[in-house]
Amino acid sequence: MAVRLLKVSSLATAFVSSGFYLYNKDPNDLSIVRFGHAAATTAVISYDYLTAFRHVQYGTEAYSSLSSKVHRRSAERLRDLCCANRGIFIKVGQHLGAMNYLLPEEYTSTLKVLHSRAPQSTLEEVRRVIREDLGKDLPELFASFEEKPRGAASLAQVHKAVLHDGRTVAVKVQHPKVRKQSSKDIEVMELLFKAVHWLFPDFAFMWLVDEVKRNIPIELDFLNEARNAEKVALMLSHLTFLKIPRVHRDLSTNRILTMDFADGGEVSDRDYMKRHGINVNDISQNLGEMYSEMIFVHGFVHCDPHPGNVLVHKCPFSNKTEIVLLDHGLYQVLQPDLRLDYCHLWQALIRADMSEVERYSRRMGAGDLYPLFACILTARAWSSVNTGISSTPLTNSEDVKIRTNAALYLPQISELLNRMPRPLLLLLKTNDLLHGIEVALETRASSSSFINMSRCCVRALASHKKSTARSRMQWFRITAAERLNLWRISAYELYLWWVTILSWLPGC
Repeated sequence: MAVRLLKVSSLATAFVSSGFYLYNKDPNDLSIVRFGHAAATTAVISYDYLTAFRHVQYGTEAYSSLSSKVHRRSAERLRDLCCANRGIFIKVGQHLGAMNYLLPEEYTSTLKVLHSRAPQSTLEEVRRVIREDLGKDLPELFASFEEKPRGAASLAQVHKAVLHDGRTVAVKVQHPKVRKQSSKDIEVMELLFKAVHWLFPDFAFMWLVDEVKRNIPIELDFLNEARNAEKVALMLSHLTFLKIPRVHRDLSTNRILTMDFADGGEVSDRDYMKRHGINVNDISQNLGEMYSEMIFVHGFVHCDPHPGNVLVHKCPFSNKTEIVLLDHGLYQVLQPDLRLDYCHLWQALIRADMSEVERYSRRMGAGDLYPLFACILTARAWSSVNTGISSTPLTNSEDVKIRTNAALYLPQISELLNRMPRPLLLLLKTNDLLHGIEVALETRASSSSFINMSRCCVRALASHKKSTARSRMQWFRITAAERLNLWRISAYELYLWWVTILSWLPGC
């Protein structure tokens, strides 16, 4: 304990000296305040964890109760830091809030609010960005422009506006200081994460800093987001339930993105769906189909499906339910070998083929930690993975068990994430957010998502085999096998539907 307290003292000294090193150009620079706030919060949280358990025996009820309190107040301090420093801090906080498999519930529930608590830029700041990038003032570009943003995120905010020809659009404007601050914020985070790892060796989150370094410059380029939106709209044009707002290129720059305005409720809002007569099971099934297509068939994956970026809407004319996909700044491109390995792995998980689960998990870098990888990927206990996730209903006790065990396996989880191929980290984040939506909609026990995944895996693997077929006969055999497998999946889906109907009948 004395050694660790000495480390805290050394840590504070290092923070001060590093702060002057990072921000020695202007002593009045706001970055110094941001760094000081981050360093102080890190030191307070570290000290709390070091001293809170001195007189409590590990494994007792008192220890468990105290752990929950320390987790809660530390999470609240971290949340307040993210809200105060804004920008990249909120982005990282949102990422941590989705890690149900890694962090205690006190952290995930507290940090999830960051999706709806992002700070806003003033209207004057918005005007200035638009004037600098488009060369005109608001009245010259828009017939009307709502002063209050419809939504604010870590990097930008969205305003509803009407063009002079009467079309309604959504104007996404980057926060003016976020680009300049991002590089300094990443340096601060890297320093703090290394310091905490030095103090608590089990805390190994440098992979998260690496991801932020790689992805933030991409997300700050709104023309890249425009290209992604146009590409995915064309790629998934056959999904009639999906709506991607059209980009207005003449009103878009690196810091401004103008798209058709799309209204709707958040995908996790069950009350909204009930009021508008939207079937939550249909939404969950369509969401699963959409992401299965992206991941397994195309290898081009929207990696930020938090509820604010996925809206549901019932068209008043056709009465059809639509899913509106927003925020296309971050996509992951999967190389063919990784995508096909991922297909094989999910097929093995659905069939409970443990030898194949081990084989493809190892191919993806999991090594001897492949059981842990399978549990993280499916958000299920190892016993359920062994018996078949598609045939074993998820229970509340299993969910509680997963959360409880996550804290016990923190070092192994951190090691696993550090050795994973980088593209898989964003897929895990996507899985976490989709699991969170299923929990909110209470559809996680449904097998429809596994059926959609099975179909997409069959199609993806068959497409690859046909592309390498050496004869017409071989091509026809692969096609026949594909159709047979798809027919089997449809038959199983029909069987599940019939079982459900029978369960509703009296006396059954």
